[in-house]
Amino acid sequence: MSEREVEIAVDGIAVFAHHGVHDAERETGQRFFLDLRLVPLRDAACDTDEVADAVDYGAVALRAHAVASGGPYRLLERLADEIAVTLLREFAIDEVSVRVSKPSAPVPLVLDTVGVTVTHRRRP
Repeated sequence: MSEREVEIAVDGIAVFAHHGVHDAERETGQRFFLDLRLVPLRDAACDTDEVADAVDYGAVALRAHAVASGGPYRLLERLADEIAVTLLREFAIDEVSVRVSKPSAPVPLVLDTVGVTVTHRRRP
């Protein structure tokens, strides 16, 4: 018999919010993108094919969006951590990784995004 781990990915959730270190970032606001990786507490959905046995990734995405729309937070690290802690507390997941990216980082270079990933796991 093999071991199985399920990972749910939700990528590219767009959020307009007022986070950032600089006053102008918080006043004007900007787009952020959220990428989520979730490991459910149970893998029963693989066997049962029942929605009731799965993590509702739509509800997870909406909750992550709601947290990211709040704040304001100065640092991406703090925002990613707040989302991760909230999702772990409110959903039947064993592990969550949250990546928060911002395409308009105040860096004097041409770049796609700057991002931070925070991972939380339940303690046994």
